[in-house]
Amino acid sequence: MSENKTDATSRRQFLTNTSRITGASALAGVVLPHVHAAENNTVQVVLVGCGGRGTGAAVNALSVTNGPTRLVAMADVVPQKLNASHDKLKTQFSGQVDVPPERRFLGFDAYRQAMDSVKPGDVVILGTPPAFRWVQFSYAIDKGLHTFMEKPVTVDGPTTRRMLKLGELSVKKNLKVGVGLMVRHCRARQELLDRIRAGQIGEIVAMRAYRMGQGGGTAGPKPEGVGELIYQIQRFHAFLWASGGVFSDYYIHQIDECSWMKGAWPVQAHAVGGRHYRGDSLDQNFDTYSVQYEFPDGTRLFFDGRNMKGCRDEFASYAHGAKGSAVISTLSHAPGMTRIYKGQKMPTVLSRKDLPLPEDPSLAWAFPQPEKSPYQWEWDDLMEAIRQDKPYNEVQRGAEASLVASMGRMAAHTGQIVTFDQMLNCQHEFAPDVDKLTMDGPPPLRLGADGKYPIPEPGLKKDREY
Repeated sequence: MSENKTDATSRRQFLTNTSRITGASALAGVVLPHVHAAENNTVQVVLVGCGGRGTGAAVNALSVTNGPTRLVAMADVVPQKLNASHDKLKTQFSGQVDVPPERRFLGFDAYRQAMDSVKPGDVVILGTPPAFRWVQFSYAIDKGLHTFMEKPVTVDGPTTRRMLKLGELSVKKNLKVGVGLMVRHCRARQELLDRIRAGQIGEIVAMRAYRMGQGGGTAGPKPEGVGELIYQIQRFHAFLWASGGVFSDYYIHQIDECSWMKGAWPVQAHAVGGRHYRGDSLDQNFDTYSVQYEFPDGTRLFFDGRNMKGCRDEFASYAHGAKGSAVISTLSHAPGMTRIYKGQKMPTVLSRKDLPLPEDPSLAWAFPQPEKSPYQWEWDDLMEAIRQDKPYNEVQRGAEASLVASMGRMAAHTGQIVTFDQMLNCQHEFAPDVDKLTMDGPPPLRLGADGKYPIPEPGLKKDREY
């Protein structure tokens, strides 16, 4: 972490004056077109990154009802993923999937070929591991494409600074950009936010969130016949350079939704975490994380994450106010089943077996059920903005959420209190040459002499995570 106060960028300076940091040279010669799809035209969609989340985003893109969409190109580095994704989408949306073999591209330059297949004003989905986000988003901006990118959008300080500059540029080019923090598009959570702002639970005095599951982000010994780089990309949750690990990729949602309800980003994080038993896994993750986030007014968000089989699971977020309490997420992301209680006691939902909720005299409000998936709402909102040329750009918010997640992760991995400013100015870039990777080239992370990858060592490595 940079301690140079003269050179360091402050949170306030950076987030309120990104145009100054972007600099005139970055914007020199930029044409600022009026880029949007005519209301009756088909919007063509390109999928870059054909794994589960990318394919899911394509399903949502093809399911919008405010105008026709068509998938016309796909790209990945793993043939099996691309083919499986294509077959699934073609089966579900036969009339909307037009991706012949010559528009299915493989390799680290495949994203360029896929984006070259469409025209300005069309849409690209970036579902690749987060390490590649800034590289591929840069090209999308050059091509004049609206973009949907999965979260997190950055994994460290340098890529956050880079993404914020790119976000500023995309705004100037009138590009619509969605980021996969879909909970903010959930109508139930939006109504809850309105009620919290109206004072229904009083001033928020504490928040807490949990994401505890049965394991994730592991990586056993590399199989024979698989290249080291492809092996790490296929298991990207296991490696900090590729995803920010399970902390950034899994936990960002609840950290973001709690910060949204609070109306501020945390200014610092204090955390603990540890590795307990990993079997033959060579990943870089901790099994447990416990983070105390502090907001500008001193309010705390207590976040607990765990990935261990056989333990108690919980996947929920809560806000406690001076006059009552609120459930932000009940059980996973959807349905939210947001509720407000008159006091501080509320039922805990650990599985579907706990539903439906019993009647509770302290229940003050609950969003009506059933509710539409926020995964679909975010695409409906993005496509409406594209077709009606409404301002719509979530890059800065996505980068800030990603930075706050990295802040908590780094606090656990170093054993230090990490501030927003320190995380923003941290000089440790996990994959500085990610834009130069090739199929047969070396990965950003190498095995040590002991046959293991480097892992965080709290208290020993204080200014970097590994």
